[in-house]
Amino acid sequence: MVVGVPQDPSQLSYAHRLEPFAGRIEREETYEWIRFEGEVFDSADAGSCRFGESVFSSVSLDRTRLRRARFDDTWWHTPRLVGVDAAESTWLDSTITAGVWAGVEAHGAEFRRIVFHQCKLDSVNFRATDLRNVTFVDCLLRDVDFGQSTLTDVTFPGTTLDRARFDRAVMSRVDLRDAAGLEIASGVEALKGATISTTQLFELAPALARQAGITVKDH
Repeated sequence: MVVGVPQDPSQLSYAHRLEPFAGRIEREETYEWIRFEGEVFDSADAGSCRFGESVFSSVSLDRTRLRRARFDDTWWHTPRLVGVDAAESTWLDSTITAGVWAGVEAHGAEFRRIVFHQCKLDSVNFRATDLRNVTFVDCLLRDVDFGQSTLTDVTFPGTTLDRARFDRAVMSRVDLRDAAGLEIASGVEALKGATISTTQLFELAPALARQAGITVKDH
């Protein structure tokens, strides 16, 4: 459980305004106070749509286009996003719990005040993305690419990073100390601006030495 994060949609300030989704998704439309429950969107086009104060429960999005879409104060539970194009999308004040993101293209996107809780992110492209006040809690991040991204006030409590990439990323007040696992495939030099534990430092020492051009050899 994440302190301060609604565990049920009934706890949301806008719960009394929610209406069940009916119809179809149309690009460039605005959707407010909508409850999407059990919906399956396959190859849908929600490009440039705005979703405000809405709930997504057990929703599946396969090969759906979310390019330049905006999600403002949304609550997600057990969503499944596979092969989704979310490039240049904007995510504000939202919570995503027990979600699966696989092969999601989120390059050039913006994430502010977002909580990922018990999510699995596999091969997600966060390149050139702006992440501010983002928390990954008890998540698995496998082959996630943060290359050229800006990470500010980002934390990873209980989260395993498996083959993460940080090439040319810029970090400020990034805290990795509570990560359950930290394996960096490339971009270890971008950890400037991050805080790691002593144990993590020893684990990353070989990669740091290689980056610095240091040869470590015992007699």
